[in-house]
Amino acid sequence: MENVYLTIVLAPLLGSIIAGFFGGRIGRAGAHWVTILGVGLSCLLSLYVVVGFVRGTLRVFDGPVYTWMVSGGIQFEIGFLVDKLTALMMAVVTFVSLMVHIYTIGYMADDEHNWPKESLAGKNGYQRFFSYISLFTFSMLMLVMSNNFLQLFFGWEAVGLVSYLLIGFWSVRESAIFANLKAFLVNRVGDFGFILGIAAVAMYFQSLDYREVFAAAPQLANVQIPIWGDTHWSLMTVICVLLFIGAMGKSAQVPLHVWLPDSMEGPTPISALIHAATMVTAGIFMVARMSPLYELSETALSFVMIIGATTAFFMGLIGLVQNDIKRVVAYSTLSQLGYMITALGASAYAAGIFHLMTHAFFKALLFLAAGSVIIAMHHDQDIRNMGGLRKYLPITWITFLLGSLALIGFPGFSGFFSKDAIIEAVHLSQVSGAGYASVLLTLGVFITALYSFRLYFLVFHGRERMDEHTRHHLHETPAVVWVPLALLAVPSVVIGWLTVEAVLFGDWFKDVIMVAPHHDVLAQMGAGYHGQVGFVLHGLMAPPFWLAMGGLALAWYIYMMKPVIAGYLMVRFGVLYRILDGKYGFDQLNMALFAGGSRGLGKLFWKTGDQKIIDGTLINGSAHGVGWIAERLRCIQTGYLYHYAIAMILGLVVLLTVFVTF
Repeated sequence: MENVYLTIVLAPLLGSIIAGFFGGRIGRAGAHWVTILGVGLSCLLSLYVVVGFVRGTLRVFDGPVYTWMVSGGIQFEIGFLVDKLTALMMAVVTFVSLMVHIYTIGYMADDEHNWPKESLAGKNGYQRFFSYISLFTFSMLMLVMSNNFLQLFFGWEAVGLVSYLLIGFWSVRESAIFANLKAFLVNRVGDFGFILGIAAVAMYFQSLDYREVFAAAPQLANVQIPIWGDTHWSLMTVICVLLFIGAMGKSAQVPLHVWLPDSMEGPTPISALIHAATMVTAGIFMVARMSPLYELSETALSFVMIIGATTAFFMGLIGLVQNDIKRVVAYSTLSQLGYMITALGASAYAAGIFHLMTHAFFKALLFLAAGSVIIAMHHDQDIRNMGGLRKYLPITWITFLLGSLALIGFPGFSGFFSKDAIIEAVHLSQVSGAGYASVLLTLGVFITALYSFRLYFLVFHGRERMDEHTRHHLHETPAVVWVPLALLAVPSVVIGWLTVEAVLFGDWFKDVIMVAPHHDVLAQMGAGYHGQVGFVLHGLMAPPFWLAMGGLALAWYIYMMKPVIAGYLMVRFGVLYRILDGKYGFDQLNMALFAGGSRGLGKLFWKTGDQKIIDGTLINGSAHGVGWIAERLRCIQTGYLYHYAIAMILGLVVLLTVFVTF
């Protein structure tokens, strides 16, 4: 099986290399075919691995592939750990990536119009984009298949690098360059904590291998380490919090969330790939993989839970005031990531991963459907200029509706099973902060339904608000665009129903995810589980269902029956609207504190360090000193003989005095 696993990883890399380095020779068709074949092969083999684990014909693979070096007794290796958690992630990543690759053929068909004629960057841009997204898939696979912290960090940084390239793909746009720099720098903040956590693991465990670290963790559970002065912290808490800071950057948790909405500056296919299956899910996967460490720190679990719940609720509120179709979906991603993170803090790791899986399908569907709308609207993304698109885009409409129902957790849809499981698990949790998290997640259901169906009604129903030229040219997008929507709609509807029993209450994650008995909220839920129908019937009587229906009904009333209410509410609650529209001031804070502070620090080093100390004192100062001394010594050279004679006599006197004295 080692060759199969190598093929899964290397097939997208090979496609990326061919499209990237030989794109000019193979042309557009060659670039998309070679990358689609590479990712398609990887997807088929990933599904083969999943089926093997389902049937019990495959065993866990954990072994090195390549040893880079050995230093200080620590082995730095490339290796694979393929268990049921890895298999699930591989299947999700490759399937969504394959759909995005196919969709990209249609979306980027006219990409040359986005570049000035004289731009060299636009030459072979189509091929370059396919190379990037295939490289993104390779990077994510390296991350999820790693069996050690070194490879984890490689994949972690690789997805960050490729996201930088993709967000700023349209490099002639100033907003795209600003967005990709923002994403890169904000992630560096999180990654600094992440690498410190890995360094702490290497220092205290003397190994970077997962198996060795997890086996030794219980023996180090009570170790206290000095942080500053006489303050001591639990080693496990320090490691877990530092690792989670990395997850806060990658998975866009408050306050390191600011990069994700701006990532919409990239083409829509990469928005779907980042938000659905790669990069933002890396943090959730990492924490779940590190469950043997997190279970040893109650403080870290509480920290994770509070951050996740705060993100889930407050980022969802911002989605209510967004008018860019992609940004509404982006803020829903932030909110749903908060749900996943909160589940991890409640030790319901399986529920978090389950929601990661279901969310990947319906969020990719929503983004790609939004892209279909954007294509039809000639790249106008303002939902205030849309309306009544249902009759023009019937396939996009129905798939978008299915994705929206899955997002709000409508009974029977995939999001219903995963979101309800998270809310119930947090409600049962005894970790500090669970009460706070439970309230915010429950209220968040109402907010999710409200902004989701505000978007749906404004885009597909009501009065047509586009200009006459746009209306005249409206039609359903090509098959290469809508076929991936249809294929993603299927798991968005049924995957929760098919997998809830095995993933949440079965043994899918047995011996993969470790949960302490006193934290095992899913076991408590499992005691009352009576099949999918019972799960749905129980959900129909729970507050989240009625809150979701309330949000849907309110959106229908405001945006379909009484549109004037929306304007009234904007004026009546102007202060709240401005706070939400300003995104709580996080962008201004970052620009003033971090960006402004960095510029101020750079200016200080420039003015004081470079100009005054280095140039003014060390370089020019030494030259001026030599000049000043030379100016004084030049006075001695008068050219008069008696001046030199007096100088010689005085010198002789001084020398005689010295010799006589000493």
